[in-house]
Amino acid sequence: MAATQTTSQSDDEIDLGELLGTLIDHKWVLILVTGLFFAISVVYAVLATPIYEADAIVQVEQKVPDLPGLSAITQTLGASSSEATTEIALITSRTVIGAAVGDLGLSVEINPRRFPLIGNFIARHYSPDEPGAVAPPMLGMSRYDWGGSTLNIFQLDVPTSLLEKSLTLIAGKSGAYTLLDDDGNTLLSGRAGQSASGHRVTIQVKALVANPGARFEVIRHRDLAVISQLQLDVNATEQGKDSGIIALSYDNADPVLATQLLDQISGLYVRQNVERNSAEAANSLKFVREQLPIVRRDLEKATGALNAYQTKAHSVDITMQTKGLLEQEVAVETSIQQLRMQQADIERRYTPQHPAYKALMEQIGQLQSQKDSMEKQVGNLPDTQQELLRLTRDVQVGDETYTALLNQAQQLDIARAGTVGNVRIIDKAAVDVTQPVKPRKAIVVLGGTFLGGFLAVAFIFLRKMLNRGVEDPAAIEELGLPVYASVPLSLHQGSVESVRELRRQQVPVAHDRRQHSGTPIRLLALNDPADLAVEAIRSLRTSLHFAMLEAKNNILMISGASPNAGKTFVSTNLAAVVAQAGQRVLLLDADLRRGTLHRVMGSSAAPGLSELLVGKASLEEALHHKSLENLSFIGRGHAPPNPSELLMHANFTALLKTLMPLYDLIIIDTPPILAVTDAAIIGHHAGTSLMVVRFGLNQAREIALAKQRFEQNGVEIKGAIFNAVERRSAGYYSYGYYDYREATS
Repeated sequence: MAATQTTSQSDDEIDLGELLGTLIDHKWVLILVTGLFFAISVVYAVLATPIYEADAIVQVEQKVPDLPGLSAITQTLGASSSEATTEIALITSRTVIGAAVGDLGLSVEINPRRFPLIGNFIARHYSPDEPGAVAPPMLGMSRYDWGGSTLNIFQLDVPTSLLEKSLTLIAGKSGAYTLLDDDGNTLLSGRAGQSASGHRVTIQVKALVANPGARFEVIRHRDLAVISQLQLDVNATEQGKDSGIIALSYDNADPVLATQLLDQISGLYVRQNVERNSAEAANSLKFVREQLPIVRRDLEKATGALNAYQTKAHSVDITMQTKGLLEQEVAVETSIQQLRMQQADIERRYTPQHPAYKALMEQIGQLQSQKDSMEKQVGNLPDTQQELLRLTRDVQVGDETYTALLNQAQQLDIARAGTVGNVRIIDKAAVDVTQPVKPRKAIVVLGGTFLGGFLAVAFIFLRKMLNRGVEDPAAIEELGLPVYASVPLSLHQGSVESVRELRRQQVPVAHDRRQHSGTPIRLLALNDPADLAVEAIRSLRTSLHFAMLEAKNNILMISGASPNAGKTFVSTNLAAVVAQAGQRVLLLDADLRRGTLHRVMGSSAAPGLSELLVGKASLEEALHHKSLENLSFIGRGHAPPNPSELLMHANFTALLKTLMPLYDLIIIDTPPILAVTDAAIIGHHAGTSLMVVRFGLNQAREIALAKQRFEQNGVEIKGAIFNAVERRSAGYYSYGYYDYREATS
């Protein structure tokens, strides 16, 4: 139990050395992918169209200038300390943006057609010899703009079906042009400076400068779509809390257009603000002028009533006490009348729930309380004095109110004429054409390189995670198979093959796949006897010498779990090194389906084993003796329709009994056990059976299943040969083999 827990804990630990070793082992993948992304990033940074930023600054006064006739309560409670939030919404409103779109004609998008990838770069760097010159077409491709082409459309009206559709305008000679729809059908033809119509399309081209045949992409957008997009693209922010300073910015590939748009927006916004404030003063003036006749009529009526009473009462005068009450009551009543007029004006601005409205009503209520108190004092006076006081009060209140309204009308008229608004432009729109905001080349290159490295690392680790092939001989031995030898991957084998093919399958082949019997043997054991793989096979030869002492015969079967494990490589080179040791060796290709030993041995496949088993060839005809002494070879022969049945026939048993006394060792190369059952049949005749396991290819479950398949058929696998072991920066092979060649003089 403790051992199990220890193993589990070790499996859960992250070995940083192993991770680093994995990256070092795949350093070329990492370098190539990162380098590729670096190159793509550099190309993009150079070829990408630069985006420029135009910026402007607008100031908003924190307090609207006082309008005559409005009390301090209205100004204080009716306006916030900072109006930047409201003004930002006004700046980017559809009214302002829409007017700018109409003035600049932004509903029509015009793009000259340029050569893919590099066309924009070439056009940007074109320097005309004289103003208005157009770059000549390169390589005769006149349909593209190579720099200097200009198209300015003053008017473009299209039916709803052509809105948002890509139209093509083809330039002709002397300002002539042809307009095509998105399907390539001709809509109309015209000339610059003249209006042209056709197929419910009306266009007026203001200017056209281009090579004949040059094409422009023209799109008539919906106005609302353009306005909505610009509302998102135009950035308006307050610089500092409650500062009233609003910064405007807009990004576009055309710095001139970006500047023009911000100038239009800021100018229209200031004009709208002035008109809004002027309209407010005009509305107040209209209200005052409407009240003047009413107040004058009331004043005349009150004056007439006072004169009539005095005549009737024979010029009665008010006493000193009554005169004091009159002055107080006139002051209070005058204030109430003025507040009542403000109430009528403020009701047009705010709801009854607004704080300014509530404050005004509270002030009126206080004055009304004072008036009621004075009315009680007046009730104690004689009737004659009461009536005279009332009539005199009405005359004085009316007179003061009328005078105040006249003064207010004059002041409002002056305010309306001199309104300047509460916003102003601090900095007009400008663009630094030397510093585009996009692309930021350094960030693009660094980010692209980092992304490439990240993806390469992710690919390496994902591939390692998905490829669960064994990479340590200890994993094979845990399955009950002793490892007789670990054969390193040889980069010298098959020098004419690509490294990729060699890593995929370590199978020795000749220079030409279509070899004949005269082709020499191409074995690593002969071509490079000092190679580490050959040294490992020599150690296998030593291990087999002692392992086969107790074997029932001298037949060695070499099989594998799956194709591409390298059985042929191991079989051929093992036969060569055993033969070099002075033993008589027979190499038998028992893979009657896809055997390739004849290619390695420089011989033909037939006559071979299949012909021997059916009696179509004699042993002397099937045996091939090559230049290597003590080594004989029997190919697979022609592929038969029933390989398994041939191997189960008594002729195969008789053939082996005939061959065993003639050789010290018979090596049989068989097909993989998980593919076909041939290896299980042959294993019953072999005294020793080994299984080739390929580094990084065969999974532990696959090896265990192959071993189980052999055992179910009564074949005992003595051990495994770990083939094509690759060098790892951290792992078994990192310290398992060293190159120990003969010193050169």
